[in-house]
Amino acid sequence: SRSAMDHQPKFFENLSGAGKAIAVLTSGGDAQGMNAAVRAVVRMGIYVNAKVYFIYEGYQGMVDGGDNIVEVSWESVSSILQVGGTVIGSARCKPFRTREGRLQAALNLVQRGITNLCVIGGDGSLTGANLFREEWNGLLEELAQKGKIDAEAVKKYAYLNIVGMVGSIDNDFCGTDMTIGTDSALHRIIEVVDAIMTTAQSHQRTFVLEVMGRHCGYLALVSALACGADWVFIPEYPPEEGWEDSMCVKLSENRARKKRLNIIIVAEGAIDCHNKPITSEKVKDLVVQRLGFDTRVTILGHVQRGGTPSAFDRILASRMGVEAVLALLEATPDTPACVVSLSGNQAVRLPLMECVQMTQEVQKAMDEGRFLEAVRLRGRSFENNLNTYKLLSHKKPDAELPKSNFNVAVLNVGAPAAGMNAAVRAAVRVGMTEGHKIFAVIDGFEGFARGKIKEISWGDVGGWTGQGGSILGTKRTLPAKYLEKIAEQMRTNNINALMVIGGFEAYLGLLELSAAREKYDEFCVPMVMVPATVSNNVPGSDFSIGADTALNTITDTCDRIKQSASGTKRRVFIIETMGGYCGYLANMGALAAGADAAYIFEEQFDIRELQANVEHLTEKMKTSIQRGLVLRNENCNENYTTDFIYQLYSEEGKGVFDCRKNVLGHMQQGGAPSPFDRNFGTKISAKAMQWISKKLKETYRKGKVFANTDDSVCLLGMRRRNLVFQPVAELKSETDFVHRIPKEQWWLKLRPLMKILAKYKTSYDVSDSGQLEHVAMLPKEAETGAI
Repeated sequence: SRSAMDHQPKFFENLSGAGKAIAVLTSGGDAQGMNAAVRAVVRMGIYVNAKVYFIYEGYQGMVDGGDNIVEVSWESVSSILQVGGTVIGSARCKPFRTREGRLQAALNLVQRGITNLCVIGGDGSLTGANLFREEWNGLLEELAQKGKIDAEAVKKYAYLNIVGMVGSIDNDFCGTDMTIGTDSALHRIIEVVDAIMTTAQSHQRTFVLEVMGRHCGYLALVSALACGADWVFIPEYPPEEGWEDSMCVKLSENRARKKRLNIIIVAEGAIDCHNKPITSEKVKDLVVQRLGFDTRVTILGHVQRGGTPSAFDRILASRMGVEAVLALLEATPDTPACVVSLSGNQAVRLPLMECVQMTQEVQKAMDEGRFLEAVRLRGRSFENNLNTYKLLSHKKPDAELPKSNFNVAVLNVGAPAAGMNAAVRAAVRVGMTEGHKIFAVIDGFEGFARGKIKEISWGDVGGWTGQGGSILGTKRTLPAKYLEKIAEQMRTNNINALMVIGGFEAYLGLLELSAAREKYDEFCVPMVMVPATVSNNVPGSDFSIGADTALNTITDTCDRIKQSASGTKRRVFIIETMGGYCGYLANMGALAAGADAAYIFEEQFDIRELQANVEHLTEKMKTSIQRGLVLRNENCNENYTTDFIYQLYSEEGKGVFDCRKNVLGHMQQGGAPSPFDRNFGTKISAKAMQWISKKLKETYRKGKVFANTDDSVCLLGMRRRNLVFQPVAELKSETDFVHRIPKEQWWLKLRPLMKILAKYKTSYDVSDSGQLEHVAMLPKEAETGAI
């Protein structure tokens, strides 16, 4: 969908906001991350020399005018990045629904010369904005007739431009993979589920959890996937007739299998196939009456809207905020109102009303009982989640399972990364559903050589999704020096396929095994790698399992450190992050924590740059924001070490600010996996196992599996919007083996974003944005990387 002009980068320097006024408002229910979006709109607006206004209390403030519409400065949005909710307030507004109300709002905007609106809210708020835009001209003419504005103003302010961003924890808006606030709401739900699991296990209890989502089951579905719930009720996919029996059978089977707890998740809008509500109380009574299990109900309620935004939401909202300003600057009277949204990891613009219409279609399909259609309309990501959940939650009786007579081994390689266990669980369960025997290898290639290998069953991986680290055990050892022994183990255990979950070592390991195929027939089997490393440095994938959890750890720590600095004025912190030579964690951590600078290996820097950063901070200390935050990747430069930078800043900042340093270290590898990593790990691993089944069928000849082509050793990665299998041999040319990083990295494009938001002058390549796409009904077989 991109034009041929893509090859010449288009920079936004020639987009000037001079003479333009942009107003930003938040409306409807609040969501974590709205503040990050507000901050980005304000700073980007000021950066391009536009005037920027806050409208307090949503549309109500626009109608009331006065102090509710104020011009803001760079410092107005300082320290709000880590705050949940919205600092400019949001209110339900009756008057704006009337023409009189909108007339008053138009007057308030025209008096301040505002013709660009950035609305952050749900579909109701965005529909209202679109109506306002369509009526704008008529409203101005009416104001002129009433003598409230002159004819000149009608001409000068003839058009209203609108760009929307979706802030809603329900993720109920079509056309966007993730709405602002969804990821944070999942964090809250998962924190609660993890806490409940420990108490439920102590007492052998059943818990029924009610989560938000009146019309959309996204939160319920993804949290069920992420915690391995026994049953989930969502509005889009009501249970079949007689669900009461099948649910009770399933719960009692799980108990019989020594599972000490049962978790049932209910979306507040859950219904049965006759459109009758299914409430959490009803589910509880059913379990108590039929099974006599000790059952408790927990209603999460507004906890889900609260708390600090996750790293994902901050980065998402910051990217969208900047994109929204660009869209407003480029808007012409002919461009329809658009929403900026995310598809995979691409920022896209979509016509607002197309998205709204599609969102309403889903509701209509549900009301009319066309549930399969409703699921399809929700988009690829939702459909994938549902299919994966169905695959993993219900074990078919052994008699119903196919028998493939294939043995598949699963192992972890490299350093531990949060989410590895979720990936192993998905691999084991999908593998068993496909009829294979699954073998777990303990301690990576080294354990493999020593024969530490055992068959693993469905029940063995129960409760694994929420565990951090690697339960199987993982080692960095490469297979090259154990080839003979590994081949022998594969022969002894008759292993027909390999699934390796790990980081850069896993990639090197597969390269070594495929090179050894000439000598050992045992390695002529399908092999697949699923990327899992906090560093996110694996070629062939934009994301790896574990990086999101590490990013959240860094962000949380930076928040605390910033807070400690706000007590002692004029302090600069230097924080060292992990990542090997890959600057992903340092760069994205800086974006999510609102840092002043991030030093990374991929972008060489010298003493002049360090000097400029010190001067920048000195200037900053003269304003009301008297603290600084600098991130440094552990290997960004062998001579400019963390100590060196700390000493340089301390010396140069004498009398202006003092300095502290902090090395985050291994806490970045630990902790319970974030919802993103659990979900990503589960989905990508399930897909990898399905690929193995397909390859086994293709390569089975004369009673044995023989695969020796390049395309039988693949890495499954997320590329832009899709999950793709790529032969590891083909990825060699994309890899810098000395520094263990891919040669091209997508996130480097976001580097200028961090600099702009920290008030540096920089050039920002916007060739990727700018085209208005359409909301396509995606083909059924299309896959997505949307999590």
